Amino acid sequence: MRASRLLSILILLQMRGRLSAESLAEEFEVSVRTIYRDVDQLSAAGVPIYAERGRSGGFQLHDGYRTKLTGFTAQEADALLLSGAGTAAQDLGLGADLAAAQLKLLASLPPESGAKAERVSARFHLDPINWYTRADASDVLKPLAAAVWNERRIRVRYESWKDVVDRTLDPLGLVLKGGIWYLVASVKNTPRTYRVSNILEMQTFETTFTRPRRFNLARYWNEWSKDFEARLLKETATIEISHAGRRILRDVNAAAHQAVETQHKPCKPAGWVRSDVPIESIDLAKRQFLRLGSDVKVISPANLRSAIAEEARTIAALYKSDER
Repeated sequence: MRASRLLSILILLQMRGRLSAESLAEEFEVSVRTIYRDVDQLSAAGVPIYAERGRSGGFQLHDGYRTKLTGFTAQEADALLLSGAGTAAQDLGLGADLAAAQLKLLASLPPESGAKAERVSARFHLDPINWYTRADASDVLKPLAAAVWNERRIRVRYESWKDVVDRTLDPLGLVLKGGIWYLVASVKNTPRTYRVSNILEMQTFETTFTRPRRFNLARYWNEWSKDFEARLLKETATIEISHAGRRILRDVNAAAHQAVETQHKPCKPAGWVRSDVPIESIDLAKRQFLRLGSDVKVISPANLRSAIAEEARTIAALYKSDER
């Protein structure tokens, strides 16, 4: 584990330039003291690494030094070929580049490892898009990706849930979540998230911006998505649900299904359980639970019970009128 971390520190310094002990410790989830010990070991092994003190200081490799310890293991090659990035790369206009990179990767491996990696890619394919849906691509996605890559400031006309607004943004990164593309961009030095398909118009400026040194896209997305889910699912309902209903709930409301599977109590009739589940809103929960039909019964809140009962009466009246 430590040898792998030493190599990773070396490659990060080569890729990013100067990095502080604190940022490296955060990256590898170890203590700052551990990072200092790792740097000492790299230096003892002959790696030309030096430290600069001060507020903007950190560790840095001497100019011109590049490690040659970047060969792929067979397992790493397998993982790359299973990355499932084909659709995303196509959306970004990088499909041909990805295919060429995979061929170069296979060619760079020893014969035995290359054959194994090719077998993996021929036998496994990852498709992150849900059934009956298409990737949420947009005409602005390719120029947006170029702006992200080249650190160009952009101006967008964006359709939010409240209104259509104009924003000047520093695009920091793109995230593909469940077939939907999101832009993470900085506004007045604060990162925010925008759905790419809601961008109506986009203009790319010649002006560049300075990317925050400490910004980590994966870490930001992980924290933002957890906060988003917590804010979204702010209400709770108590339900009784059948075994068949639990299977349907998995595809209707993943958060509610997880809550049922994590904590529930048996109730009548046999095979039914009672559980408290998170919901986003009364209207959305009404529509979600109606999809389960008679395999679910809402116990509380009262306004959700009333909304479902009213909707059921409306549906019954609609079908009853057709019988006349």
